[in-house]
Amino acid sequence: MRDRNLEDFRLWQIACALLAARDDCDRVDPANAIRRVIVNKRSDLVWAVGADGVHLGFDALEQETSRAFLGSNALLGASLHSVAEVESAAAGTIDYAHLAPIWDPLSKPATRPALGLGRLAAACGSGLPVLAQGGVDADHAGDAIRAGAAGVAVTGLLRSKSEACDAIRTLREGLDEGRRSAIG
Repeated sequence: MRDRNLEDFRLWQIACALLAARDDCDRVDPANAIRRVIVNKRSDLVWAVGADGVHLGFDALEQETSRAFLGSNALLGASLHSVAEVESAAAGTIDYAHLAPIWDPLSKPATRPALGLGRLAAACGSGLPVLAQGGVDADHAGDAIRAGAAGVAVTGLLRSKSEACDAIRTLREGLDEGRRSAIG
């Protein structure tokens, strides 16, 4: 859950609604349930609503502080930008990493050089689950999975509500194709 522009109370309302939707989906249709609710950089909100974890950015609480505050059952993720950062994080307290940008972002001008599939594969060798982010579309999603990524994170692909369903459907197809070819 991420929206940098909302007031605290509105974020709390949305987090509560997501948790309720997760619980309802799990009860009604376990095969298609929402598995986890992760909140962007707000460890306090995770604690207040009982969300599953927090995704830490450069301007959030330190990893060790968040872990101590939320406990060992909370998921902690971090946005990282190099293989060395992922390798260092693998020895720390986080549970997964977003590595970016793998390709030039779709949502904004590039501020860092794209890492590419070789560096993604090297980061995935750290033992820490890595989500590929930056320039991910349906074709790139499969490439990321074949390189060893646990999944992908997207922003620019979901530019408008009217296109979101089609974008998610083709992204899912790309992920599935990547998993099939990585296994076979």
